[in-house]
Amino acid sequence: MARIEEYIPIVGQSLIDDLGLLAERLKGKVVQHINSTPVGGGVAEILSRMVPLLNGLGVDTKWDLIKGGEQFFEVTKKFHNALHGRAEEITQRDFEVFMETSKQNIENVDTYGDIVFVHDPQPIVLINKKAANKWLWRCHIDVSNPNERVWKFLMDFIVQYNSAVFSAPSFSRKLPVRQFLIPPSIDPLGDKNKELPQETIDSVLKKYGIKKDKPIVTQISRFDRLKDPVGVIEAYQKVKKYINCQLILAGGTAEDDPEGIKVLDEVREKSKDDADIHILLLPQNDIEVNALQRASDIIVQKSLREGFGLTVSEALWKSKPVVASNVGGIPLQIKHKYSGLLCHSVEGASFAIKQLLSSPGYAKKLGENGHEHIKNNFLITRHLRDYILLFLSLYHPEDVIHLC
Repeated sequence: MARIEEYIPIVGQSLIDDLGLLAERLKGKVVQHINSTPVGGGVAEILSRMVPLLNGLGVDTKWDLIKGGEQFFEVTKKFHNALHGRAEEITQRDFEVFMETSKQNIENVDTYGDIVFVHDPQPIVLINKKAANKWLWRCHIDVSNPNERVWKFLMDFIVQYNSAVFSAPSFSRKLPVRQFLIPPSIDPLGDKNKELPQETIDSVLKKYGIKKDKPIVTQISRFDRLKDPVGVIEAYQKVKKYINCQLILAGGTAEDDPEGIKVLDEVREKSKDDADIHILLLPQNDIEVNALQRASDIIVQKSLREGFGLTVSEALWKSKPVVASNVGGIPLQIKHKYSGLLCHSVEGASFAIKQLLSSPGYAKKLGENGHEHIKNNFLITRHLRDYILLFLSLYHPEDVIHLC
């Protein structure tokens, strides 16, 4: 884990000094993060980097997990899809299962923090343990068009929090509590984003039997229907009629996502007749993800819904040209035709991929612009500053602190 001083060459001395001064004002306070899984997905990834850095700055920070069985995570996956606007049959029994497990977590999870920072719907009912401490609810998903029944259910708990945090302006909702807009971030010094020697990149390609004899188009995401891996294959197939290329679909499954293996099977069935499609079920190996992104000519993120899309930030940080859906937090990262290309369909994605493969100079310029945009807006040092200011705002509500 990098020390905070190691970020100075990237973001400058003044920002690191500011972080230290702000952190001093939280001395004596304990910040407790709570979510549902230690690995898989953006929330766990951010916390795994954020918690040590906050502690390094002198902010006493802990990270705890709730527990849930198969039924609970099947329900929370349905809630997740429904909040993204996908059609789901939500039954009364689903709410009962959610509450039964939540009551067990209320009994078993110690909410000892001066600031309890709850992430996403899975642990939301823990607010019923609120005492004299401060509580924050962080929504990492796109709730711009949620299933109203699920949202109304969650609202009974959200209104009890001191503040709510969303990733993008379009996600904010009418609430009786204060809201803050804080986009996620990537760690430029983490294994997934740091510079790699060419021999490491080559060894990962060799491990998975991927040759560099034709352009590589890649999407790296959980195997999740909302990431539309089948749609990526269809876009690639349209490109392949004109440009001989290969496709990598790589990712894993989160512990709280029981749908992942089913989606992986669908992807394998769709791609079984094409030796140029590489389906990789990756372990939790950030070096391999990094190497695959750096080896790629084009990175795709064809999500149907998206909370933010950190894989876009990762690719842009590596100066890769990106084709991504115009959904969720992705337009915050990509300005169309400046730092990447946005699309709305399989046809749009295939057209954009063909354009970039046919115009390498244009593709290179988009990647360079994207790198600068991520450096200025979506690195973990900015995220640390926003979170520390957020924590301070709980004790200084008269101060107007704008976070964006």
